[in-house]
Amino acid sequence: MATLGLTLRWEDRISSAAGEGGRRVELQETAAKGNRDTNLSDDIALATGCLAGDLNAYEQLYRLQGAKMKNLARNLLGSQSDAEDAVQDTFLKIQRSIGSFRRQSAFVTWVFRILVNTCHDARRRRVRRKEQSHDDSSEMPPRQEPHAPGSHPSLRMALQHALGQLTQHQRDVFLLYEVEGFRHAEIASMLEISETASKNTLFQAKKNLRGMLEAPRSPEAGVR
Repeated sequence: MATLGLTLRWEDRISSAAGEGGRRVELQETAAKGNRDTNLSDDIALATGCLAGDLNAYEQLYRLQGAKMKNLARNLLGSQSDAEDAVQDTFLKIQRSIGSFRRQSAFVTWVFRILVNTCHDARRRRVRRKEQSHDDSSEMPPRQEPHAPGSHPSLRMALQHALGQLTQHQRDVFLLYEVEGFRHAEIASMLEISETASKNTLFQAKKNLRGMLEAPRSPEAGVR
């Protein structure tokens, strides 16, 4: 799995301070609401343009979401080249199936649902190819992706390994929420699950990651 640009939004770290602290929280919530309203307006404009076949709308969609789409695809597939292929395939699928968009979710949420499904298909194809070539002694070792600048090798490897031990479902929810910043309502729509299932899956993913990343205690740790 490729290196992750993790900026975790641990909500349990939010202070419950009163007074000025409470005022800051209120201002942040007001700003967040304003951003959501702006995003909704942009989302409607993008959907309308793409439904009309406006190429400028597709270009705008790529400018706004392309980098985020590539980042998610790279984290799901573990390869920059595979991620770029998945994003390209996703845009082709969007153009072919835009008529099926019924505005039951945000347009960008619908786009990322297609991307996630495209990545799942790519992983399944990769597994099938690996199974078919399992007995091929001449198979070349997988190409390693370059490390992210400034990443600590041991921490990066430990996190990659831990994420690889999660179930596909847990990994998807964790990456969408903690890395990409989607809300549970959006994740529920992308993965076609309930918000409660999304929250429970994230909780279990965090629990499993903590268990794998915490240093094991030595038998003598509690002996005095």
